[in-house]
Amino acid sequence: MSAVVTPFPAANRAASQIGFDRGELQQILDLYCRMVVAGNWKDYAIDLGKDAASFSAFSRAAERPEYRIEKRPSLRHKQGIWALVGEGGQILKRGHELGPLLAPVERKLMKLVSG
Repeated sequence: MSAVVTPFPAANRAASQIGFDRGELQQILDLYCRMVVAGNWKDYAIDLGKDAASFSAFSRAAERPEYRIEKRPSLRHKQGIWALVGEGGQILKRGHELGPLLAPVERKLMKLVSG
């Protein structure tokens, strides 16, 4: 008796999907949780695609995201893999590392907490 293994149809598609690794997601969710506690963010969405992964943070549930954090590996050797996108779709910051990219949002959080 020989066993035949048939791969699940989505197995090849999942390999080409961009996602966040554990450390990246931890940094993003840590910031998200602090913004929720400060009363600024109410909801989030994660979109994993073949070209990019994005984390969107909403201050109200039924509107455009206040910020979108994008990871685009195809830009690794150009502007950087990370982009911070504002509510109007403008790119606020690009970079090769996630920590410095989140700095403008961190500063906003400090103003919310101290004010």
